[in-house]
Amino acid sequence: MQTSIAPVNMPAPVVGLLQAALVAELTVVGEGGRLRTDPMIPFWDGRHILMTSSILFSRKLQDIKANPRVSLSLSDPVGVPANPFSRATIQGDARVIDEDLHQGWLRVLPLWEAKEPIIKTLLAPLQRLGLPLFWERAIIEVTPKRVLWWPQGDTTREPEVADLRGAPV
Repeated sequence: MQTSIAPVNMPAPVVGLLQAALVAELTVVGEGGRLRTDPMIPFWDGRHILMTSSILFSRKLQDIKANPRVSLSLSDPVGVPANPFSRATIQGDARVIDEDLHQGWLRVLPLWEAKEPIIKTLLAPLQRLGLPLFWERAIIEVTPKRVLWWPQGDTTREPEVADLRGAPV
């Protein structure tokens, strides 16, 4: 059953970064409490940051299931082609949606196609057959709790901070 998504009061400049970002760094708490960071493509749906992950060699999915606290950094001027450039770190809780690895992630596809049109070519039937485990994907859904934002990417100054924990659910 599809439910309506209540918007989160994410700062507009950070929404712009999320919409422009081709890459973000997702940090999870791994085995033994070690932090591990992986590059991911972030998608903003108005309430959550969504990412997809192949199940092939993906320890991050198990790590998130063990400890849902994550951080997402938008800091690379090439991977985040926003104008003007700025940086943000988003802290939140993640969950892995993996009930339907073959088709469940398709709900993210419209956001993915808008950001990376080349994905349409990769979805061609022959490509999908050639890379079958790549297309067995889970969704990582991050509920933002706290946002740190550096206008113009100036990390020599204190960030602007938005606490989203009081946002309507």
